[in-house]
Amino acid sequence: MPSRILFVCLGNICRSPAAEGVFRALCPEVETDSAGTASYHVGAPPYEAMQAALGRRAVEISDLRARQFGPADFAEFDLIIAMDQSNLEDIKALRPAGNTTPVRLFTDFAPRAGMDHVPDPYYTRDFEGCIDLIEQAAAGLKQHLG
Repeated sequence: MPSRILFVCLGNICRSPAAEGVFRALCPEVETDSAGTASYHVGAPPYEAMQAALGRRAVEISDLRARQFGPADFAEFDLIIAMDQSNLEDIKALRPAGNTTPVRLFTDFAPRAGMDHVPDPYYTRDFEGCIDLIEQAAAGLKQHLG
């Protein structure tokens, strides 16, 4: 089982910190982190509406702070998980030559959800639906890792 997993979205204030929080609650033995491909919110806590929605499910993420994804993350993590295709492409564009760290879409681990990406609740305002999908993908990821 990978011991270090990085979850990545655009701004690192909604989807990726939610994925990190849900997965670390599910698999506390795995080291997790989250990052954004953009620098919009570096140093900011997760979006309040996402914190509130996760809090209703007893998932705490107030300790997290947004940071930007960078090439060094390929060496620091065993698996990098992207929330959508655009972020997946941005991550792969930063891959150092010769690096083989796997980069996957989070929704690959929730095939029954019928989604090819985790919709951004910052724009959709559907925090509960986003968390439902994240929980399905987190459970699938845990099962996949064995």
